[in-house]
Amino acid sequence: MKKLLCAVLLSPLLYSNAVLADDAKQLRETLNGTESLKADFKQTVTDVNKKVIQSGAGVFALAHPNQFYWHLTAPDESKIVADGKDLWIYNPFAEEVVIMDFAEAINASPIALLVHRDDATWSQYSVTKKQDCYEIKPKSMDAGISAVNVCFNKGTLNKFNVLDDKGNLSQFDLSNQHTISSADKALFKFVLPDNVDVDDQRVKSQ
Repeated sequence: MKKLLCAVLLSPLLYSNAVLADDAKQLRETLNGTESLKADFKQTVTDVNKKVIQSGAGVFALAHPNQFYWHLTAPDESKIVADGKDLWIYNPFAEEVVIMDFAEAINASPIALLVHRDDATWSQYSVTKKQDCYEIKPKSMDAGISAVNVCFNKGTLNKFNVLDDKGNLSQFDLSNQHTISSADKALFKFVLPDNVDVDDQRVKSQ
């Protein structure tokens, strides 16, 4: 009787974990089917009271393995580039470039998870499918991001949003999606500008 009761009590939990695992697998398979993507984006940021606090626009690109490009062109320019090994964050206004190991890219920009194929990294997140969207939540309570939602239209990424731990929601709508060209591959090669401060945070090998 006790064994039967335990089975009844545990079965919903086991089923839930299995569904979450299937959702994560389905998302990763969808992302793996997108070898590269370039798109324009429009950004809207709202606070916890749903008040718009910022609007912007830019260009977004990704390619496997581990290549990522994010260029906010308005209202203030900024750029994030992952070349497969290192992550470069450029703030033209501050005239500063921060360099990190790609393993730290997700902390700086959770959308970098879209090109991350490392099982250990994905194991730190739970994934739940909701219609054509997937909600990605970090399992760590001290993460600065509460959730990331990515949505697809017929297998093509068309929008995503990022909810931070302060309740600010950044929404991104994509347009002009297409596979990157040979010329676009240069986007993933960061060229260090002249006369900028460099903060190199990469872990140096001994």
